[in-house]
Amino acid sequence: MAGLSLKHIYKVYPNGTKAVNDFNMEIKDKEFIVFVGPSGCGKSTTLRMIAGLEDISAGELMIGDLVVNDMEPKDRDIAMVFQNYALYPHMTVFENIAFGLRIRKLPKEEINRRVTEAAEILGITEYLGKKPKEMSGGQRQRVSLGRAIVREPKVMLLDEPLSNLDAKLRTQMRSEISKLHAKLGTTFIYVTHDQVEAMTMGTRIVVMKNGFVQQIDTPKNLYNYPGNKFVAGFIGTPQMNFFEGTLLKKGENVEIKFEYTDSAITVPYSKLYKIRPSYLNGEKKVYIGLRCEAISLDPKAVKTSKAVIKVRLSHKEELGNQTLVYGDINMDGDGYTESSTRIIIDAKGETDVEAGKVVEAALDLDKIHFFDKENEDCILPRIPEYNYIDCEVKDGNLLFLGSEIKLPAAMQCENCKGELLIPTDAVTLGNDAEVDVVDCENINGTNLVSFEIAGRRMYAVCDKEVKKGKTKLAFDLKKFSIISEGNTVVESMPQVMTFNGKLLKEKITEEVTENGKTKKKKVVKFSLGIEDAKFDAPEDISQKLISAIGVKHVFDEALRYDCGPYDLKFADEGISAEAVGLADYGKEKFVICKVGEHTVYVSSETPVTGACHIVPDIGKLSIVQCKMDIRIV
Repeated sequence: MAGLSLKHIYKVYPNGTKAVNDFNMEIKDKEFIVFVGPSGCGKSTTLRMIAGLEDISAGELMIGDLVVNDMEPKDRDIAMVFQNYALYPHMTVFENIAFGLRIRKLPKEEINRRVTEAAEILGITEYLGKKPKEMSGGQRQRVSLGRAIVREPKVMLLDEPLSNLDAKLRTQMRSEISKLHAKLGTTFIYVTHDQVEAMTMGTRIVVMKNGFVQQIDTPKNLYNYPGNKFVAGFIGTPQMNFFEGTLLKKGENVEIKFEYTDSAITVPYSKLYKIRPSYLNGEKKVYIGLRCEAISLDPKAVKTSKAVIKVRLSHKEELGNQTLVYGDINMDGDGYTESSTRIIIDAKGETDVEAGKVVEAALDLDKIHFFDKENEDCILPRIPEYNYIDCEVKDGNLLFLGSEIKLPAAMQCENCKGELLIPTDAVTLGNDAEVDVVDCENINGTNLVSFEIAGRRMYAVCDKEVKKGKTKLAFDLKKFSIISEGNTVVESMPQVMTFNGKLLKEKITEEVTENGKTKKKKVVKFSLGIEDAKFDAPEDISQKLISAIGVKHVFDEALRYDCGPYDLKFADEGISAEAVGLADYGKEKFVICKVGEHTVYVSSETPVTGACHIVPDIGKLSIVQCKMDIRIV
């Protein structure tokens, strides 16, 4: 059995179409992973690249400890179940299941053992002597599964195997496949466009759209914590209600105003600490998301709720154990047309719906979601990227939340008041400030620490669990930004340094020893051309570039080389640069250099001025093909 590692996987067709963009995922052994998304999102293409049926344009695919990019499908130790059963009509069930084993020339006794065991697991022992035409769709799909099982693969790939079955059979086969995964203890990767299949079968789900991964998480987390509006609308039936609106902070409360209506509710600011203050000015438009079960028409709930809006009812849908009531929060809306004011409510039982009647509905503020109107990303994430704090710069000191920090030379600015942006990864355990840790939540392997300082909630991400109570934190000041009156007066130091270049080749003469004799031989040498310098290209890097771009064009393609400030050093030879300044952050110092049109920061304790040369750590370079924006290394 084996896990899989997909690093920066791309699929680009000859016409330039990107079917899969920068797919990254670590799949553990024995996981049941589901790829889900609308048609054309790239899910089946990704599965076919794992199977070896599609070439990988760029990136690295590992199954277990082996890189399998160039390995034939038959050698990858995977088995695949297709959408159509692909059974041989002239063969019996036994012969269909055994066919692949016979091709591999396994002993007859071993073939019989494997086929018999698979048939018992799938409950098709009595059909081994029948032909496919004598069986139902569900039974044929079991045969198709059996053919994959007998290979005893490390990984099982299933490409929409239930799409040809009727609703009842699909439900039955979902259970059968889940049970099969538990019995076999093999890694399963399952592709479907049906979000119900995804939610009921997967241990983790990959939601895709237009070739991009939107979110990877457990079914429960995808439902409760969608990362963007697309995921929120795709996962869950019926889909989430989306309203347009604005947020306005008033003291310790936030007023949520619904567009195209007179409706407004008030939410305690403590529920929205993770939202950036610029969204709370009452002007910036957002999407407000609420699932149907987070809205109630129950008179008791309405009476006790602090968030009530008016709804003009239109019609209902009886679903047996569930009644969906439709309406509109715009009193002129019809409740039928999908709009930013239509509302769907789970009435949790039978409800009399009088068309045109105006009623009150209670909203569950613990289940409210907010998304940016432009990019549709969640603005109330589980793991916030930044803490947003009111601050003041006074006489070279930074004042915020009762703390005072002497600004290092690199952050000096005029006296001002503004907003301090502190990335959550810029806060670590240390001695800069004493705080009260309120909670430490493990979110998909990341520890999100919630703490209070001067009565204000803040967040940090840590590599280990932090206990509740008093502790001391340290701040990485070079990641801080200060915004005053809409202008950035202190910028965070760039974390990625960028260079331009190409892959180079040249023919050189080397002395080689063959059969005890030394002779001269011409060989091709590859180099990384970075700005005006060149460095020996490790074989694995040059081969990745040639494989991804093609030997015909690879030496003409413009490349972008990225690395961090700690991956650069000064040397006697290398990339020509001009040292133009020093970024002094106290404990750390960085020489500011101009390289062509780019500015780069080099970690250095020794001052450098004027003309100089920079050498990157080749093993830590990230290499991007500029034309297609593909990260190859």
